[in-house]
Amino acid sequence: MGTDPGISAEQMRLFEIFQPYALNRNLEALRQNQRFVYYTSADTAMRILRNGEIWMRKSHLMNDFREIEHGYECLANAYSKNAQRMRTLFDGMFPGFCERLEKLFEGWMPHFRSDSYISCLSEHDPSEDQHGRLSMWRAYGAGSGVALVVNGGPILRPSNALKAYTSPVAYLNNTDLEQAFAAVLDNVENNAGFLGTFEEEKILGNMFSALRYAVLCTKHPGFHEEREWRVIYSPRYERSERIASSVESIGGIPQSICRIPLRDVPEEGLYGLAPANFIDRVIIGPTKFPAGIYDALMVLLAEVGVPNPAEKIVFSEVPLRQ
Repeated sequence: MGTDPGISAEQMRLFEIFQPYALNRNLEALRQNQRFVYYTSADTAMRILRNGEIWMRKSHLMNDFREIEHGYECLANAYSKNAQRMRTLFDGMFPGFCERLEKLFEGWMPHFRSDSYISCLSEHDPSEDQHGRLSMWRAYGAGSGVALVVNGGPILRPSNALKAYTSPVAYLNNTDLEQAFAAVLDNVENNAGFLGTFEEEKILGNMFSALRYAVLCTKHPGFHEEREWRVIYSPRYERSERIASSVESIGGIPQSICRIPLRDVPEEGLYGLAPANFIDRVIIGPTKFPAGIYDALMVLLAEVGVPNPAEKIVFSEVPLRQ
């Protein structure tokens, strides 16, 4: 996997201006051939492999019930502190720009709260290949934890095939996001000539996207050790014909979920997602039944075409009492 982000020079510069944190993290992950890991229960790992899909849950049903509200509150504070500068910069280029941006964003915000489906992954380091990460076993092991380590290529490479997009989480408080917001405005000011060559709709779309991801991918600094990235899908905003939805019971709570198919769409730039190439390693976490889980995963990995499954499964030796 190379370091080419697969986007035009023009779009690269727009990302540098409006979403510098996400762009820099993505480029660094590409350079490092970053792998990711999905910590879950053995039961869920079985469903992922058997069905060839990853489930996405609504944000307000995830572990941190304030997933979206923290980002929104931080963004609202940052926007208010920079409101006058926003008007000076953007209304100077396009009269009435800020009012249109605010109406657009507030109109969509209820949908982002109620209709954002998210699947969470963590960065995986080579040092964690044998044991995994203790804090993640504690949070997600549930007595039969499994960590699915996956190759980062299909997560990081840009593609519109699924209308679901990956972004790193930023662990920020009010002050942090206020500073990050001001840095974006610095970029806008320093690139005013370049931005002035576009129609207003292009700049409005890029600034709106920056605000949207600030809400959906800002998390409390207390969660920093998770090193999380999010795959985000908002069907009312941009619907995919390839992502199906259904009602399922998770932890005894019936809920609507969306299902990402683990299938390649190479003609649209999505490849390496099929399990045979996607699954790099499987770590069986602290459990009373490691042998039974091992046998089941061996069968499932073979069924989905993962080569040499016996070489990909390891037992974590983390001394965690469940």
